Amino acid sequence: MINSMKLVKTIACLMVSFLAIAYTALAIRSPIDAVLWQPDLNPGLTGVYAPNTALTEADLVLHDYGHGPEDITKGPDGWVYTGYEDGRVVRFDPRQPKESVELFTNTAGRPLGLQFDQSKNLIVADAKKGLLSVSPSGQITVLVDQLDGVPLLFVDDLDIADDGTIWFSDASRRFDYHSNIYNFLEARFTGRLLSYSPLTGQTKVHMDDLFFANGVALGPQDQFVLINETGMARIHRLWLKGEKRGERDIFIDQLPALPDNLSFNDRDKFWVALVSLRDAQFESWASKIWLRNILAGLPVSAFDSMTHSKFGFAIALDLEGNVVESLQTSAGSIYSITSVNQLDDDLYFGSLTMPALSRMKIR
Repeated sequence: MINSMKLVKTIACLMVSFLAIAYTALAIRSPIDAVLWQPDLNPGLTGVYAPNTALTEADLVLHDYGHGPEDITKGPDGWVYTGYEDGRVVRFDPRQPKESVELFTNTAGRPLGLQFDQSKNLIVADAKKGLLSVSPSGQITVLVDQLDGVPLLFVDDLDIADDGTIWFSDASRRFDYHSNIYNFLEARFTGRLLSYSPLTGQTKVHMDDLFFANGVALGPQDQFVLINETGMARIHRLWLKGEKRGERDIFIDQLPALPDNLSFNDRDKFWVALVSLRDAQFESWASKIWLRNILAGLPVSAFDSMTHSKFGFAIALDLEGNVVESLQTSAGSIYSITSVNQLDDDLYFGSLTMPALSRMKIR
């Protein structure tokens, strides 16, 4: 009995020592300096967000042609453009996608948000290369890749005003595209809303301290601009004209999922891509700084199950921020939606993780 007790104590001491060593190793390896944060209320899939199967009507387009077609836009030639994880930007005739698809350019980065300007240049928010302009012939010009001498780590989405001003998001000043999970584990609010003027070449900061700044969309007549704050599951509005010019408010908050890209249909709706449902376990770590600091010592791949959702979700908001449509699927055929764009009679859905983009007729 005595020997057995000694053995148990020895094993217990060894386990404690092992855990202490593992704790120290992970803490040393961790690249983050986590801070406290407070998640907003999560309504879950209730009320206007009640489960439905609307997205099962969507079809896959360009299946297995590339990985992660994150955003989609329509060009002045009537063709549809999208960008892939390997840097390619391709275009295709929407009437016959598979037969017509062709390479437009390769940014040698990670093209995310896409939009054409009035000079028929494709403006690209590239997570690795910055804000780019691609001529009709495919020639690439860097518009913005640093601010005040500091490189932009994660240019994410954009929209273009009637006067040519390009509004875009700088998701984080801490971690780049490949180490994105650390932005959420650290929870430092370093995202920004920026604008770039092609006339002056000047870049301005309009909103700071956002928990991962993401989708950007201008409202009717450029009266205001919206920007998603992914980490807080809400959308901000900055007024650009009228009596409220310069003021900011919350357009919608307490979303049940994390908002990604935004788009305006030029009439009466904003489409919001919801990349994944909010994770209750992750949000329970908001007050546990020590735990997040340790977890960040693990390889990025250890968090794949938290960042790769198999749920498909998108909503439409009216001009007052009210939910007017909810499109969902849990079937696993369409998932991790990062963009929704209304092109003619179709809705196109992008994704960071799917091997195809998706398309469905407007309901």
